[in-house]
Amino acid sequence: MPAPYLELRRTKLARTHTTGELRVLSSKGVQLFRCFTLELPWNGNKPRTSCVPAGRYPIVLEHSPAFKRSLWELKDVPGRSEVKIHAANYTRQLLGCIAPCMQLTDMNADGITDAASSGAALDMIHEAMGNYTSSYIIIK
Repeated sequence: MPAPYLELRRTKLARTHTTGELRVLSSKGVQLFRCFTLELPWNGNKPRTSCVPAGRYPIVLEHSPAFKRSLWELKDVPGRSEVKIHAANYTRQLLGCIAPCMQLTDMNADGITDAASSGAALDMIHEAMGNYTSSYIIIK
């Protein structure tokens, strides 16, 4: 049976951040899990300061020494590497990666959207992806 895949639909491109809705879909398109995402704003795909361009990218589950766990990493992003899906609450914790979360809210009252319950959302993505170690993500 083919692996589930991820679909990220960006909902807001702001000066300070990008938000979206992430779904894990079965190979037949059945929704297995849904959450929200927080990313850096669009900055011309510049490494460490921009979200990645829309498109379809292979993803591979790899161990991250920095996070001390396995994480999904986007591959073949033009001019980029180490683009991971990892837990984070604030855009300052992102270097071009994608933070899943259960709720988008301004947790520290600075006027910038933050990601609440990010670790829980990440765990649920991993659960929904099952034992697969490769798949793809579509970013719209």
